[in-house]
Amino acid sequence: MPVVVGDIMKLLCSISEERKMKAAVKHSGRGALVTGAVAFVGGLVGGPPGLAVGGAVGGLLGAWMTSGQFKPIPQILMELPPAEQQKLFNQATAIVRHLEWMDAVQLTTLVMGSEALQQQLLAMLVNYVTKELQAEVQYDD
Repeated sequence: MPVVVGDIMKLLCSISEERKMKAAVKHSGRGALVTGAVAFVGGLVGGPPGLAVGGAVGGLLGAWMTSGQFKPIPQILMELPPAEQQKLFNQATAIVRHLEWMDAVQLTTLVMGSEALQQQLLAMLVNYVTKELQAEVQYDD
């Protein structure tokens, strides 16, 4: 049974697509920084009322800066460089190594039939996205 990186990537894409997972890869930290900075300046200039207004304005500005920055995780996975895909492949293969499958379709069918495997792969994927890509994961329910 040759294990192919593309099969594992398709599996991870299917799982994350089913859960409607997105990640903010860029600018989420910048949005938080702007929110805090505007609240700080508002507090310096206007005291407690300025802090409240600065926090509200900074929050809106930070939200505006990060809006549209969330990308679907399947898209992020397919855009990863080969070395990063290999990292994910190694981690996912450790979870599904006991399964016998011939192609990505069969592998996906087997995993989608097991809630336990889905949960293990999702946990691994969320951990990878948050730790390695330093991104925030969001579910669109």
